[in-house]
Amino acid sequence: MRWIVLVVSVLMLAGCMKPSDMQKEARYYLGDTGLMDHYQIHRSASRTLQSDSQLYIAQGHFVPVGHPYARPNVVAEEAFAAAVQVFPLVRRAEQPLGLEEALLAARMQRAHYLMYTRFASAREGVSTTEQWERRDSWSDVGIDRAVLQLILIETSTEHVVDFVTIETRGGFLQFYKANAEDLLRPPLEDYTRRLLGR
Repeated sequence: MRWIVLVVSVLMLAGCMKPSDMQKEARYYLGDTGLMDHYQIHRSASRTLQSDSQLYIAQGHFVPVGHPYARPNVVAEEAFAAAVQVFPLVRRAEQPLGLEEALLAARMQRAHYLMYTRFASAREGVSTTEQWERRDSWSDVGIDRAVLQLILIETSTEHVVDFVTIETRGGFLQFYKANAEDLLRPPLEDYTRRLLGR
């Protein structure tokens, strides 16, 4: 009898949710359990920007811990690809820059904000046959992880508007599909939408 009540309750709850809500909830729980790609965004502030804000995106020289062979400007490239979807005028540095250089470049481009990024750390698990044959130990086997840090700075005042840490990890069901760098764009797209309050 208890099972019947439980099943009816679950079906009633599912009937109250829109399909898009059910999809979001399912994706969240599958990600939280490690079956699908998952990320968390930690912000120091929840400020939103005006929709006509102009952004300049740059990446620092820091080499990610655990993944020294990452493309040098990969976070800036992925953040640019995410930001151009929601902001009308976005520019990015062609190569890694120091913070002072990035602020100067942002001012020269007349950008309102500098998004300064850093690929803090990454762990790329064994996900292909070639990697499997080259693995050093069983500790190399596993899902991919990455940590990004972003600072959003107002260029005119050098005031830090937001400091963001993004923790992202691959899912077991997508084990053979991605590497640490492939985990960057979805959370960056989410973050840039949040900057507009979406």
